[in-house]
Amino acid sequence: MGFTFGSGFPLPLSLGQAVGVGLLFFIALTYLVSKSRRNRLPPGPRAWPVIGSLPLLGTMPHSSLYQLSKKYGPLMYLKLGTTDTVVASSPKVVEAFLKTNDLNFSNRPGNAGATYIAYDSNDLVWAPYGNRWRMLRKVCNIHLFAGKALEDMQPVRQLELSLLVKSLLAHGQRGESANLGELMNVCTANVLGQVMFSKRVFESQGAKASEFREMVIELMVLAGVFNIGDFVPSLAWLDLQGVQAKMKKLHDRFDNFFSKIIAEHQAESANKSKKDFLSALLALRNNADGEGGRLTDTDMKALLLDLFTAGTDTSSSTVEWAMSELIRHPHIMEKCQRELESVVGRQRKLKEADLEKLSYLQAVVKETFRLHPSTPLLLPRMAAEACTIEGYHIPKNARLMVNAWGIQRDPAVWTRPLEFDPERFVGSDVDVRGTDFEVIPFGAGRRICAGMTMGIRMVQLMLATLIHSFDWSLPAGQTPEKLDMAEAFGLTLQKAQPLLALPAPRLPLALYD
Repeated sequence: MGFTFGSGFPLPLSLGQAVGVGLLFFIALTYLVSKSRRNRLPPGPRAWPVIGSLPLLGTMPHSSLYQLSKKYGPLMYLKLGTTDTVVASSPKVVEAFLKTNDLNFSNRPGNAGATYIAYDSNDLVWAPYGNRWRMLRKVCNIHLFAGKALEDMQPVRQLELSLLVKSLLAHGQRGESANLGELMNVCTANVLGQVMFSKRVFESQGAKASEFREMVIELMVLAGVFNIGDFVPSLAWLDLQGVQAKMKKLHDRFDNFFSKIIAEHQAESANKSKKDFLSALLALRNNADGEGGRLTDTDMKALLLDLFTAGTDTSSSTVEWAMSELIRHPHIMEKCQRELESVVGRQRKLKEADLEKLSYLQAVVKETFRLHPSTPLLLPRMAAEACTIEGYHIPKNARLMVNAWGIQRDPAVWTRPLEFDPERFVGSDVDVRGTDFEVIPFGAGRRICAGMTMGIRMVQLMLATLIHSFDWSLPAGQTPEKLDMAEAFGLTLQKAQPLLALPAPRLPLALYD
């Protein structure tokens, strides 16, 4: 036994030397294999130069990514521009990211929306994970989302729903169809307005309300665009799609809106004491719970922007989707109305306390969240450090996209996934609050939607009120079977065509006063 040296003559090796060389060779081979496995990226499509796989996303990225996952698997790697991106498309993979490795994925990547709309990430949604983010979340939880805060808001919700019902009754008496999405938006905006700064934002459905909703929808559309500058930072300055310019203009409109609200609130507060969310923020302006730093006017406007856009659009669009499905499925609408009659009857108004007894209506809401999640691709996260998920290497700073829409329509996860069937949730322990990863419309982990509990309650309450108070029909010439259910993609999922429906009262007219 020997090895060759110099001129090629073999030099003898002792048995001990041979064993040593063999051991070194084995260790080196093991290291190389191990390193290869550690750096093995998840499968995915081959990227093109500079733009990567961006062209594969199309106009409906959630749908395109779902189709790609069928080919490449539930954990997929894409080079979007020059950015490492991983897509999770199964409950098991999502749990690995948002539960097992949640802390590592608690930050969000920078993007044009956070910079140009959300006050350079000074808000709750895009703020870096840390003391400041915890402070902002704590302020919102205490003054808006905690159990006591939600209970204290009951009279406000009841008042706004009464006004909504009156408006719908007037539509019905005039024989006019109602734009349900817009009316729901007015209702939720006024609830938030009264809670946040003791003021109704809109007196009625009209030009001002329409303009505000258009602003919110435009924000969601722009924030949902796969902006080339976000994925190829060296090209950001060119603003090739014109997205950044539109964001700056929209930001100015929102900034003026909230600046006016804050100025009016401060002027009114000088004459009388107010107990609302903005008053609490102003009180904290010089001492925001210590650790997170002080609140500035910019911080306050950023929080108001988050709460108004997310709190109005997601709730109103979910109710619009739910009503569309109920009109398409009259037998499900009938079952909801029978349940309401058994719990509430037709001789009194619905109360918020009735909701916990409406198990079938709760199932309808869950099924709507499943089939029509308000945020089809959950807000992105970013890997703080490289890690291993399902045996694959996830690079540091990789973006994580969770395709909630794809998971919630996957036949491997759900039986008859494209059918609207609330029965699947009747008697089921599966919930939408971030612990069951087969249905996660609000996300999961540390960055789960802060307003989830408030949002669920508003959706249940508005939907129950609409079903209890009115019978519904479509405008002349339209049939439930052919109701347009096309999606319009943005950060949130809107109906491409708004739902117009004609209400007819079901209760004694005295109850509508």
